[in-house]
Amino acid sequence: MSGHNKWSTIKHKKAREDAKRGKIFTKIIREITVAAREGGGDPESNPRLRAAIQAAKSANMPADNIKRAIQRGTGELPGVSYEDVTYEGYGPGGVAVLLEVLTDNRNRTTAEVRHLFAKHGGNLGENGCVSWIFTRKGVVLVPRGEGVDEDALMETALEAGAEDLDASDPEFFRVVTAPDELHTVKEQVEAAGFPVEAAEFEMEPSTQVRLEGKKAEQMLKLMTAFDDHDDVQNVWANFDIDDELMDRM
Repeated sequence: MSGHNKWSTIKHKKAREDAKRGKIFTKIIREITVAAREGGGDPESNPRLRAAIQAAKSANMPADNIKRAIQRGTGELPGVSYEDVTYEGYGPGGVAVLLEVLTDNRNRTTAEVRHLFAKHGGNLGENGCVSWIFTRKGVVLVPRGEGVDEDALMETALEAGAEDLDASDPEFFRVVTAPDELHTVKEQVEAAGFPVEAAEFEMEPSTQVRLEGKKAEQMLKLMTAFDDHDDVQNVWANFDIDDELMDRM
């Protein structure tokens, strides 16, 4: 399994623990607020908001929190104004790194992102330096388990409009879709009786950089540091690290 895909499933396991402590709520609330501000408060006509609400429900966020975040976004309640910012740079070994950030202070966040890159053997780059490597995709995560048949899931997913089924992870099937087909595919997968862990947008790299040893360790520490930063909503990278090495680290 390619390293960046492995990281996405590790991130979900980590998110479960973060959700127990309420740590992930801050990021989800920001995403709901900005999604409602930019696309309106109706999730049926706002795919970004619908994905954010799904993430909130998966993290067991109270419905009142979700409602207030939407109302802050639509202006019905006062709230902090967050700005969408994308950062691009390079990790150890020249790995391409793409960050999606929501911040109320761009200067502070830029300084912190630059520091984290430098601390872990990378560097912040100019806009456009690596974004061309990535393509936005929809991904539906279906946990493996009793009653989840790969062939049946593949048939259901493809009939619903999915592009592919990635079965390389030992814990999840990854149903890959075009961005605008994500929620349609998710709903049909659920309607067929398959459990869904998450439905979200990911950035898929067209090339990969193989890492081993110290550079692999530095890269995973950099990914963890960005994932733990309150302003960073998503971090994507095109590293390829052995599963065994990733699990050990």
